[in-house]
Order: sequence, then structure tokens, then C-alpha cells
Amino acid sequence: MCALFGFLNYGKRVPWTILQKLVQALANASEVRGHHAAGIAYNKADTLTIFKRPKPAHKLHFRIPQGAAAVMGHTRLTTQGDQKFNQNNHPFRGHAGADFALAHNGVLYNDDQLRSQLNLPDTQIETDSYIAVQLIESQQELNFDSMRYAAEQVRGYWTFTLLDRADNLYFIKGESPLYLIHFPSLGLYVYSSTKEIMVAAFKQIPARFPKYEVIPVSEGELLRISPDGKITRSSYTVQPDFYINSHHWFGSYLCGWDKPEKGSCSDEDYLLLIELCGYYGTDPETIRTLRDMGYSYDEIEDFLCNPECYGAELAQVEL
Repeated sequence: MCALFGFLNYGKRVPWTILQKLVQALANASEVRGHHAAGIAYNKADTLTIFKRPKPAHKLHFRIPQGAAAVMGHTRLTTQGDQKFNQNNHPFRGHAGADFALAHNGVLYNDDQLRSQLNLPDTQIETDSYIAVQLIESQQELNFDSMRYAAEQVRGYWTFTLLDRADNLYFIKGESPLYLIHFPSLGLYVYSSTKEIMVAAFKQIPARFPKYEVIPVSEGELLRISPDGKITRSSYTVQPDFYINSHHWFGSYLCGWDKPEKGSCSDEDYLLLIELCGYYGTDPETIRTLRDMGYSYDEIEDFLCNPECYGAELAQVEL
């Protein structure tokens, strides 16, 4: 469970000081979904710059240059790839005709399989998210076609954001949440993973903002906001998958319907539990600890539905 955030200031009417506060406020508010690392990407003098550190967002001082039109950000809750190695944190740099940055909210479970099947280069980056960068790079150009290719290859639970060197901001919408708003009178788009994060962020900014409109983005959509504020949409085919519509599946599955035989679930199932555990009021460290302690998959399911039954035991565990 990570968070995506950022803005595109195509109208050039919002003061730089307010945009500076907006970036930090979005990052701070997004920490509720990830506190292990944080980072942003932006363009300065036609050069794509990425700043990221293995620290919670509120301990970082995000500085953007005056004139920066677009910022793409991420806060991370580690599920794969130690955040202490900064290469594993978001955003990631890629090159497909030109440099781009990519950030991901969710978990992918077929990254190693794709890298082997498609003969993609080995990498020192351990994060599952990086496979999306490699898939786009393999198509040699950043456009809707290459993003569609990546979206239709990966499996798991995700939404991707991308920023290119020309300040085009892209969204590849999967099942992970995304909340995008537009201030027409300001010429400003702002996005975050959830509405709650957006509200919390704007409460931190000592300025009054005019009315906004919500821009809907649905699963299966590709969206580009160009530097002039124009929105272009396309789509990809949502692939049949065991995890599609996981909100519905996860709730019914955990609460007792259509359970598999005990011990029959794979490692991929654990990855999904780690990603969705935040919706049930716990965190990945707890899930991993229970698994390391020898609890079965069924018992971890039971914990998510009935955490009060495990309170005494978990109180003795140092996470």
C-alpha cells in the first residue's frame, strides 16, 4: 500500500511558493499509505530530475525549481526490495526514446516471470514495480501503445503514473485508487491516491482555492495530460486474472466463502494480502511476521477478519 501524488500547472497562474507548499503537503498527507521512503520527479531545464530517499515524507524537504510545470510523487510502504537501498524506491527512471519517470501503487507478482520469458535485462533493482519500466523500454518509445503493452503484461494490483521530459503526465489506471481534480480557473491539475489524502493536503496550505472538478479515471484507462492542459484518453484490455476485482473477492474470500483447502495458496496470494492489509487496519510487517511465525494462510485470513483474537500474541512480537 503506497501512495501517488502530484500536479500539472499548465496555467502558470499559481505562485511558486504555493506549489512548493502543495508538493510537501501532498507528500506529508500521502505518508498515511507509506512511510518507508518518498520521492518526486520533475523537469528542470529540459532535464528529468528524480529526488528520493529512504525516509518518511515529513522528514524530507522537497524543493522544486521555479517554473517546474509538473511534479510526480510517491510515498512507499515496502513490500519487495529493501528501501535502505535507494535504487529500490520510487520514482524510477526509464528511457524509451527519451527519459521518463514511473511510480507505482500496488504489488505485481509476475515480474520475475516476465523478465525471464521476454529476455529482459537483469537489474539490481529488487522492486517488483520496475518491470513496468522495462516493459515500456522494450517498446523503445513512450506512448499509449507501449503503456498498453505494459499494462496488459503485468499481473497484480496497481496504478502507474509517468512523467516524461516534455512535462506530459500519464496515468495507467488499474485497481489501485486514484483521485484526480482540476481547477479550470487556475489551470491546475492535482492528483493523489485517495480523496482523503487530497483533503488532508489542502488543509495544510494557507491559501484559498477556487472550485474544482473531479476528473474520473476508470480501471482499463490510459490518460495523458499534456503541458497545455489537454486530456487525451485511451484504453487497454483488462486481462482475466485471479486477482481482478480483488476488493469484492478479498472481502468475500476472507469472510468465509469459497475458501481453498488449507495450505493450498501460493506465495502470490501472500503478496496480495500484504498489499490489501491496510484496508483491514493492519500493515505488511504484521502479515510477514505472522507468516514467519508459522501461521498458515487460513490463520492469517482469520487474523484479518478477527484481529482481536490475536492481540495478546502480537503484543509479544517486535515488529
